[in-house]
Amino acid sequence: MSFGDRLREYRDHRGWSLADLQRSTHYSRSYLSNIENGRKPPTEDLARACDAALRAKGELIAAARQDVAAKLNETPWQTAELVQRLQASDTTAHTIDALHSTVEELCCQYNRRDALELRQEAHEWLAHVDGMLKRPVGLKAHQDLLVAGGWLALLAGCVEYDLGMGTAAESTRIAAMQLGSEAGHPEIVGWGHEMTAWFALTQGRFRQAADASRRGQEVAQNSCVHVQLIAQEAKARARLGESGLDPLLEKGRELLTRLPYPDRPDSHFKVDPAKWDYYAADVHRVARDNQQAKEYAAAVIHDNIAPDGTELSPMRVAESRIILGFIAGREGDLEGAVTLATQGLKDGRQSKPHLRMVASELDQELRRAFPAEGLVTDLEEALRSV
Repeated sequence: MSFGDRLREYRDHRGWSLADLQRSTHYSRSYLSNIENGRKPPTEDLARACDAALRAKGELIAAARQDVAAKLNETPWQTAELVQRLQASDTTAHTIDALHSTVEELCCQYNRRDALELRQEAHEWLAHVDGMLKRPVGLKAHQDLLVAGGWLALLAGCVEYDLGMGTAAESTRIAAMQLGSEAGHPEIVGWGHEMTAWFALTQGRFRQAADASRRGQEVAQNSCVHVQLIAQEAKARARLGESGLDPLLEKGRELLTRLPYPDRPDSHFKVDPAKWDYYAADVHRVARDNQQAKEYAAAVIHDNIAPDGTELSPMRVAESRIILGFIAGREGDLEGAVTLATQGLKDGRQSKPHLRMVASELDQELRRAFPAEGLVTDLEEALRSV
């Protein structure tokens, strides 16, 4: 499918006219029409602007680069030639660029790929990087390899935690931070703090989660991870019972608007506007701002469904359905709450500790609100299967 066809598909899916897209992207209606009809080729800037406006999570950027097939391929860069160069310690700019492309592609597979497979491949690439670091290389290549290793370790640690491998995840997180520190890469170090906050949050250590979030913000200011750290702080403080978190949320949203739209918004280590809505939905849900939580959760689901019905981010969609389950329960609709929650807990790519945390919070709330209703046991059975 051409970029123009894909653009028209997303525009129709969002219910936008060409005039709506013109207002959002500031490209003329006639130019956008020519792009859609294939009379003009898309530029990188136009693709990024349309992707951001239509919240396509990188689908339009990939289409503009004629890279859709490679994007969905699990291992597009793992060619025999690249592996041979790595094993031979070929550290030319071309090889290093190919390595970083591989790492980025793996980070973009986090939301949809089987967790065990992704962990295995991340560890295989870490072994290649480790082997290269043990050979003589130039200073620039050495730093580039440390950065690649840092991102790979972060990815492996996240997947390990999703799988319930808490001890391994913590060891991998520490290694990632060490690589980031040695490379002089504050964003990798910041993500290491973010993982600490995430681990603590899902383990019920909310004060430690908030503290880790603030430490990370000091390290990686005005970066993508800074935004996510603000969100983690808000989530932790909401669970501590703090009120008045709107200024903190607004701070995160304002910072996000100042950052450039990411080239690969589908990467786990990027924050796009739809991801911010996902975090805001949780904070407002915990604070019992039901209408705002409902609007944010519905927006997340809408933004993460492709025109063909594919879920672009299954984990965000799953949690958003559980959040809507909270709202249904608070409105007296127990059957709707259980149905939404069990749908969110269905098989698929999951972050098990996080999903269990949110679903357990719902289970406790429904038990208090509907103490004599046996229907809640359906949710508990689904929860035990996670």
